[in-house]
Amino acid sequence: MDIERINENTIKLVISYKDIEERGFTKDEIWYNRDKGEELFWVMMDEVNDDQFEINGPLWIQVVAKDVGLELTVTIVTNPTEMLGAGMEDLQAKGNQFSNLFDVEPFNPNIPDFIEEEDVLVDEIVFEFKNFDDLIPLAKSAPEDFDLINELFEYEGKYYLYVDLHEIQDVEDQQDIISPILEYADESSKTIHVIREYGKLIMEGDCFRITREYF
Repeated sequence: MDIERINENTIKLVISYKDIEERGFTKDEIWYNRDKGEELFWVMMDEVNDDQFEINGPLWIQVVAKDVGLELTVTIVTNPTEMLGAGMEDLQAKGNQFSNLFDVEPFNPNIPDFIEEEDVLVDEIVFEFKNFDDLIPLAKSAPEDFDLINELFEYEGKYYLYVDLHEIQDVEDQQDIISPILEYADESSKTIHVIREYGKLIMEGDCFRITREYF
């Protein structure tokens, strides 16, 4: 993936379809599945260093599909009114605009969708702990049915808990697991693909039980 700094608030990311597949996505997924498109975007943004581009506000994303891959122009929105005016019309008018990926709209990555849409099932989720000590009281207070498939990673000084919810196909049961964890952690914008590739695996499965036994 190539990264080009355009100005203080804008960067351009160019990624080939081969690079996309190496990151665990297919061409059809990013074309027709908005969630997968957003997931790919955050995988790409995780590869951008903070000194190259620090996200400090809503983002405006223009995605152009090319024969060999995708070209993304990412801008930090400093004037939302202006961007929602002529800027949106200009972007939507472009014939090669790959609008299905992000629907060409500014968004704030710090607002988790599943909290606003509690009737939506999720297959997996990554939680972010500021330090390991935050996991200990959660593990001690969690019921035994929380000891499901999960993994704990350390990445860039923070701890990430991956929870696999594929086997839980009831929204309320999922929320019974998600809500208590959110009392001690935040939902992470980082995907499990990035965490597994760049992070350090601390516990593989039964994280709550192991934490209770040793801490």
